[in-house]
Amino acid sequence: MTTTPPTSADTLPGRPLSLRAELGRQLSRRRTTWSFVLLLALPLLIVAAFALGDGEPSQGSLVDLATSGAANFAIFTTAVSSSFLLIVLAALFVGDSLPSEASWSTLRYLLLAPVPRARLLWSKLVIGLASTAVAVVALIGWSLLVGLVFYGTEGFSNPTGGTLDWATFAPRLALVAAYLVVTLLPVGALAFALGVRTDAPLAAVGGAVMVTIVSAILDQIDNLGSLRNALPLHDASAWFDLLRPVVVWDDLVQGALWSVLYTLVLVSLAFWMFRRKDVLS
Repeated sequence: MTTTPPTSADTLPGRPLSLRAELGRQLSRRRTTWSFVLLLALPLLIVAAFALGDGEPSQGSLVDLATSGAANFAIFTTAVSSSFLLIVLAALFVGDSLPSEASWSTLRYLLLAPVPRARLLWSKLVIGLASTAVAVVALIGWSLLVGLVFYGTEGFSNPTGGTLDWATFAPRLALVAAYLVVTLLPVGALAFALGVRTDAPLAAVGGAVMVTIVSAILDQIDNLGSLRNALPLHDASAWFDLLRPVVVWDDLVQGALWSVLYTLVLVSLAFWMFRRKDVLS
């Protein structure tokens, strides 16, 4: 995975361990720039695809209603992005930062500062998770704006029935963004834990994405029964319940609790491993 090595101004003793310095390092990386370029280009590509396409979508489906207004377009874009693109970005933003330092052979230098290792980890974890949250909000907000320009201001029409006016839809959309961020926490935490164990950014990011894919495959096996509830991202799509006329909270609460639990366990494991790691890079 190609990223831009830090400059000398980024590696002064003491400074690299602050949130402000880590934010600067995150923003200066090419992969951050290109990730957001891709993210913001996606709604425009979807608009172009709808304009060029001549097929007949299924009546009453989410894709069929995507061009009925900005609200439906934003939901459609979020739905097609949340199952893979946002997962990859969460793994990238959180899992890449620490092994990148090792691959640049700067990690040992950073730890020469008279600051505990935990502070280095916290700065990278917080900025990585914050970047993920910004990506989710940026995608939804930009999709909404693009939808307003191309498809108008109609309220949300649910494919399963019912409509939401803007006064109801706007706070529901904010809750959708918040829930997506929460369900992406375990992905970032897993990539973070893998990043502590490896000096290869691709291994940390790819490993987290691979585990997520395997979990999604297992989630399709009905024979597992209620055991599927404990799989990561089992309730990741429960945010659709927020778009019903009457919200059903059961799956939303379950998904949020499992996400927080996985995140706490994986982050704790990452800190425990890093305290005992011999940093040679």
